[in-house]
Amino acid sequence: MKIFPKKFLGQNFLINQNIIEQIVDQGNICGEDTILEVGPGTGALTKVIIGKKPKEIILIEKDQRLANYLKGNFKDKVKVINEDMLNISYDHYSDENLIIFGNLPYNISTQILVKWIKMRKLNKFCKKFILMFQKEVADRIIAESNSKKYGRISILTNWRMKIDKIIDIEPNNFKPAPKVKSTLLVFVPKKKFFKFRDPKNLEHVTNIFFSQRRKMIKKPLKFLFDDFEYISKKLSLDLSLRPQNLNNDTYYKICEIYEKLIN
Repeated sequence: MKIFPKKFLGQNFLINQNIIEQIVDQGNICGEDTILEVGPGTGALTKVIIGKKPKEIILIEKDQRLANYLKGNFKDKVKVINEDMLNISYDHYSDENLIIFGNLPYNISTQILVKWIKMRKLNKFCKKFILMFQKEVADRIIAESNSKKYGRISILTNWRMKIDKIIDIEPNNFKPAPKVKSTLLVFVPKKKFFKFRDPKNLEHVTNIFFSQRRKMIKKPLKFLFDDFEYISKKLSLDLSLRPQNLNNDTYYKICEIYEKLIN
């Protein structure tokens, strides 16, 4: 059975076997591990994962054709869930300590990443995420302050995750070849991080700042706090700075103060 990628689902199948094996090796899979693979496509990665003999392999595939193909091809070696990875509830796996693999569709990659980041018991849900992104998105995820690519996704991801860039992957390693490069990132949940009452408050704070990233930080601070000058002095902030000039920890401290005031 020949499976053709669907463009509207953002399907690009990885075909370079060396890169596939390199991705799977990042998992250091052992017999006690439960693997969750999102967007497995035709199962090129799945086949190599099966060879590592983990305890269980769960595949989440939105495309009915591919879900049926995977069930037929791998039979009882995998559990296939024919659902949208964005809509599925991951609460059932909240204590599984999964290893998650994913070649994420470019159009929803940051949405699914943020959904995972906001999970209450993230470090019990997953011990390692091995994810492929469009290079431009990956560059924004790993960007540091004082750079043009630094922004909301950098701050949100680094709040709960330690991130390592592994490799950039050229378009000719996929079928069909996308118009852009891809990047493989590995995320490990942090055990120590700023505790917020609601992660949506961090999303709100960073949205206020980066919706006008060329403006000086005086404007978003004034929007968030009545006594913005006191807050700026408390955090030793230069009000003439731009949003990209504040580091991750500064945003976490701003959100911490914000949560106390709205409580």
